[in-house]
Amino acid sequence: MNETRILVVEDEPTIAKAVADRLAAEGFTVDLAADGPAAVERARDREPHLIVLDVMLPGFDGLEVCRRVQAERPVPVLMLTARDDETDLLVGLGVGADDYLTKPFSMRELVARIRAVLRRVGRAADQPAPTPLRAGPLEIDPAARRVRRAGTEVHLTPTEFDLLSCLARNQGTVLTRAVLLEQVWDWTDGSGTRVVDTHVKALRRKLGADLIRTVHGVGYSLETA
Repeated sequence: MNETRILVVEDEPTIAKAVADRLAAEGFTVDLAADGPAAVERARDREPHLIVLDVMLPGFDGLEVCRRVQAERPVPVLMLTARDDETDLLVGLGVGADDYLTKPFSMRELVARIRAVLRRVGRAADQPAPTPLRAGPLEIDPAARRVRRAGTEVHLTPTEFDLLSCLARNQGTVLTRAVLLEQVWDWTDGSGTRVVDTHVKALRRKLGADLIRTVHGVGYSLETA
């Protein structure tokens, strides 16, 4: 197994150690950071494959960490929240987090979520280089994982890119939230509808509101005609 580096950003020493010990036991290489500035610096130096990121941090919070890290290099982020507050969740997903867990959480659930995100990213990387996709003003390069609208490059997080690619491969077809959860997130329990909705909002904010159509009560469709 190739080395998989995970950066754990958590200012509570007991939680940080417990998470680090469990991930190390699972075969991951773990780095730690306890505040916002240290997290950004460690992410830059170590280039982790995934970041486990607490929202509440000294220095500056996890939302700002996520913004700064994603601005430099797309990397999957699993965010830890102190409570199931919808505002915190939506903001966290809006700045580039791929998934979230609410404290307190089980280590088994944490590891399962991490493996699901890494499996999705790895699967995309291992596929033969597909041909570029065109969808109206969008140019999607799956091999380089780059997106341009009208020739201007648009920065997307890994999950945003996967969601857009899924919609683009099915242009004009309405995909239900359940289908998107299964194909993009590898979730089969249907409990993550807010995650889908929030990532669609992020895509609209970055690409324009005219491309992704909402079919109320059903799902979403990429419309370019």
